[in-house]
Amino acid sequence: MRNSIPFVLAVTMLLALATGCGKKYTPKPRGHFRIDFPVKGYQLFDANFPYSFEFPVYAKIEPDTLDKEPYWIDIIIPANKAKFHLSYKKVENNLDQLTEDSRELAYKHSIKASSIEEDIYENPVRKVYGTVYSIKGNAASPMQFYLTDSVEHFLRGSMYISEIPNYDSLQPVINFLEADMIRLIETLSWK
Repeated sequence: MRNSIPFVLAVTMLLALATGCGKKYTPKPRGHFRIDFPVKGYQLFDANFPYSFEFPVYAKIEPDTLDKEPYWIDIIIPANKAKFHLSYKKVENNLDQLTEDSRELAYKHSIKASSIEEDIYENPVRKVYGTVYSIKGNAASPMQFYLTDSVEHFLRGSMYISEIPNYDSLQPVINFLEADMIRLIETLSWK
């Protein structure tokens, strides 16, 4: 009886090894979330505001009710759980303060950011000048900007995505939305 238990175990293991090696192992590819992006298209925002611009056709504009400023709006992009927040101020001998406030707001993200790149934007034909901040890493706002004519108008914008800021996972969405924000910047006109 004692000899039969090892014999049965040995036969069972031989059978398992013989039948288990019939198929070749194929490694499974890594899975990624599928992100469907809408077709690019733009429409003009030309309300009774001191500025106009083009924004995506798959977005909607809502007034910002948080501070109840008359020309503050949110551009909501529901498909990507994203928002562009735009805040407008009239320049009244305070341009240095407005630009410094914008810079400080962008650099508040340096705690989570791996880098912050500043690009100067100039469009002398439209009299639009400013700075665009590209914030890399796990920051809450991957892109911000301010634009001004240096005399009367000042517009600050920031992009937010309502997801946990995991830069690697959100990178395709950020790239897609950055193009929309650049389009807004390039088509901005003062009234």
